[in-house]
Amino acid sequence: MMGTKGRAFVSHPQICLEQLVPADDFYRYLDAKVDLGFVRDWVTDEYAGTGRPSIDPVVFFKLQLVLFFEGLRSERQLMRVVADRLSLRWYLGYDFAEPLPDHSSLTRIRDRYGRRVFLRFFERVVELCQEAGLVWGKELIFDATQVQANADVDSLVPRFYLKAKAHVDVLFAANATAPVPEARAEVTATASVPALLPTGLPLEAAAALGEENRAAWKLLGEARLDPERPPHEGYQRTAALMASTTDPDATPMRLKGGGTRLGYHDHYVVDGGKARIIVGVLVTPADVMENQPMLDLLRRACFRWQLHPERVIGDTTYGTVDNIVALEEAGIRAYVPLPDFDHRTPYYGASRFQYDAEQDHYRCPKGAVLRRGTRKFTDAVTIYRADAADCNACSVKAQCTASDHGRQVRRPFAAEYLDRVRVYHGTKAYEKAMRKRAVWIEPLFGEAKDWHGLRRFRLRGLEKVNIEGLRIAAGQNLKRYLAATGWGRRQGPCGTLMASPFPPLMPSTPN
Repeated sequence: MMGTKGRAFVSHPQICLEQLVPADDFYRYLDAKVDLGFVRDWVTDEYAGTGRPSIDPVVFFKLQLVLFFEGLRSERQLMRVVADRLSLRWYLGYDFAEPLPDHSSLTRIRDRYGRRVFLRFFERVVELCQEAGLVWGKELIFDATQVQANADVDSLVPRFYLKAKAHVDVLFAANATAPVPEARAEVTATASVPALLPTGLPLEAAAALGEENRAAWKLLGEARLDPERPPHEGYQRTAALMASTTDPDATPMRLKGGGTRLGYHDHYVVDGGKARIIVGVLVTPADVMENQPMLDLLRRACFRWQLHPERVIGDTTYGTVDNIVALEEAGIRAYVPLPDFDHRTPYYGASRFQYDAEQDHYRCPKGAVLRRGTRKFTDAVTIYRADAADCNACSVKAQCTASDHGRQVRRPFAAEYLDRVRVYHGTKAYEKAMRKRAVWIEPLFGEAKDWHGLRRFRLRGLEKVNIEGLRIAAGQNLKRYLAATGWGRRQGPCGTLMASPFPPLMPSTPN
């Protein structure tokens, strides 16, 4: 006889949520290992002393972790999953009959906290990893990846149109003169003013230094990166002329597989230890070159985590003169490939000419001398030129130069540092570093894109995509922290949150 199943539910007052969640559930382990109570102290100033109680900040950040570990793409989807999962209700502390937070409240809380609070959360996770011995500190690896924006190229319009529209909106806004709500006014009035640090300078000199610092454009500052920032070597950015009405901070970028999209660059600074802990994160518009934030990120990571790296590893993009000089002068070896300019010209490249440091001149492949000429400080190079008569009578002039005034070679002021890096290229340590870069940092980007939504940002605006980037990087570090403290290797969305039968990974120092 075939049976049929009807739907008839009765109340079960004896059932307890604590008993229904398995003892080996992942979120039980996460709750035991990571106490998020510290976040309440960070956001105290964001709330008034009276009024209706808000969502617990600890619950908010727990939901951010669930968003990461479950691979979800929206707060609305997040709350639907939480409503169906006993383990998630237990982790958040909400019983069966207790109403869950509304998804719109999570959006408002995220906007209220801003990038500053999420940066502190990311740094707290790095601190946990550092306390567990997962941060080696002898080696730092830099790289960036393209992330598509939540906007289409068809939304690009002339930037002056957006500026004019914003100006009109301010003029005719109905609430332009609306008073600040009392609760927020109270918080603003009671906000503490940071104490001035002693500089040892006279008051007038200290004030002048403060004005100069405020006027300076800082890549890692709180100010957003907009087209008003200084141009890079006179290059005219497309973003200075065009902007998206959907996401004005996103800029056009050419994809490696072809095509143009609006997007950002997500920069990672990864420790060279076996745990591959991310110690620095920054999202910039796609028209900011990958090498530009390198030194700022390096200084911040070294200062914040008290690191003393012996070498820095990056790809060819990071092999700029400014980066190499700064690294070498700081006593850090620059393990970066140098661009090969010789293959870009049909004539003899500069590498075919030998430099004599004692005589301060070059010799061409045929033995002619190129003597030092003018110095171009705008290009930071010294020009060495051969005698025109020698070049015009040379049998290989057609392969060397097309000029009738003699071949010239441009030697950078920082050539000594560049030569030092070229010496690294012939060592086994450099070859190992290049192989290590490919398997240390690039899989982190692949993991974040395939599992955690980094292939395309779901939020819009530079402030919010930085929040999203910090949340994903913090979650990746947390996965490695949990693996090293006893959970196992496999944490990720799509049903891979399973306890591992293997013993916990113990932190170790690489050779």
